[in-house]
Amino acid sequence: MMQPQEIERLVQDQLSDARVEVSGDGRHFRAFIVSPDFQGLSRIERHRLVNRALRAHIDDDTLHAISMRTLTPPEHEQQQKAG
Repeated sequence: MMQPQEIERLVQDQLSDARVEVSGDGRHFRAFIVSPDFQGLSRIERHRLVNRALRAHIDDDTLHAISMRTLTPPEHEQQQKAG
């Protein structure tokens, strides 16, 4: 069983200057990730990038499911301003 902090560390190791917040019950997780590495990528490409960091845990079923919200820093800033 994984802990949210483990997922945060794995993603931060993969993405430069990432802000990562993860919550979950040990098998199902929600992740909020803001990284400049997402610039110019589609949502699917962003998720693939994150999944690369988690692949070993997905493959061995330690991590059963994760939903992600992935933003660039400007997108995050814009959403905060919009309220």
